[in-house]
Amino acid sequence: MPFNDVLKEWEDFPFESFIRSVKKENIRRILNSDRIQLLDFLSLLSNSATEYLEEMAQKAHYLTLQHFGRVIQLYIPLYISNYCTNECAYCGFNMQNKIGRKKLSLEEIEQNAVEIAHHRMRHILLLTGEAPKITPLPYLKEAVLILKKYFASVSIEIFPMLEEEYKILKEAGVDGLTIYQETYDRLIYDRVHLSGRKKDFLYRLEAPERGARAGFRSVNIGPLFGLGDPIREAFFAGLHADYLQRKYPEIEVSISLPRLNEAEGNFKALHPLDDRHYVQTLLAFRLFLPRVGITLSTREKGDFRDSLIPLGITRMSAGSLTTVGGYENRNGALKETPQFEIQDHRSIEEIIEVIKSKGYEPVFKDWDNF
Repeated sequence: MPFNDVLKEWEDFPFESFIRSVKKENIRRILNSDRIQLLDFLSLLSNSATEYLEEMAQKAHYLTLQHFGRVIQLYIPLYISNYCTNECAYCGFNMQNKIGRKKLSLEEIEQNAVEIAHHRMRHILLLTGEAPKITPLPYLKEAVLILKKYFASVSIEIFPMLEEEYKILKEAGVDGLTIYQETYDRLIYDRVHLSGRKKDFLYRLEAPERGARAGFRSVNIGPLFGLGDPIREAFFAGLHADYLQRKYPEIEVSISLPRLNEAEGNFKALHPLDDRHYVQTLLAFRLFLPRVGITLSTREKGDFRDSLIPLGITRMSAGSLTTVGGYENRNGALKETPQFEIQDHRSIEEIIEVIKSKGYEPVFKDWDNF
């Protein structure tokens, strides 16, 4: 069954009445269970579970150690273009925003790669805006071939592609796909995506499966918290991840928890997710999906990121820039507007020391495509 059909089956579920019906004894039973079911996961997202965060944290910590050990994989994003043909109300790359636009040349991509690799990073995430005519498949393939000279793992976070196109990038060296649905609420999705290819909800929803069928080693999904109701968004993201794990057991499935923050246009969150409920959501993900990776970006503040390390995080970005390029000249003038504002500006070296201080080992390279 396609995930769109699974999603439709749950869209009319009485979420509000179910969440109100969750009792404290339900939460205690769930926390004492060996296997958490789907409605148990929804219960852990409810207000009744909020006072059990300590118990949830202890179990999440144990499960993470059991499945992942005391390691945090580090990665770094590299934006190679901010041209975009979409009109997304919440994004700095919105085609209507009057910002500096730039596309890196292949030479500039290599210059950035050399500088990033100098800081020991071996996992890189290649990003673009969604403008396929400006960053076409041949250009992307050449970019990947350059990056593979310097990095053990190259993942992409670009516009959704056909399975055949993903296969071409996989053959060039891409092993991971990150693609966020942004919101699983079809009405809100239509409201915030005003025009462009991204307005096609279903084409984007099916992209993770196209990547899985293309042979990518890992697929990373997630909502953008702040658009739809946080509990529903978390539930549908968990449902999606569970679906992918069951249907494609050979791939590594990961979830990100990005929160909407400042972007060009000053878009305000429709449904904000505060820190306490952010932690609750992260813990619920870990308890429901003990084998799923959980990715944490520099969207979050440094001290908050530090506190999440023992609670289920398996992958963190470090030393990030969300402007196009710039790693080869950090002190130079970066004229392009970033896609979103970074909250953790610490260097890679500082992040490494924090991870070690928490009793964890930062991992720069954990896989090679032979």
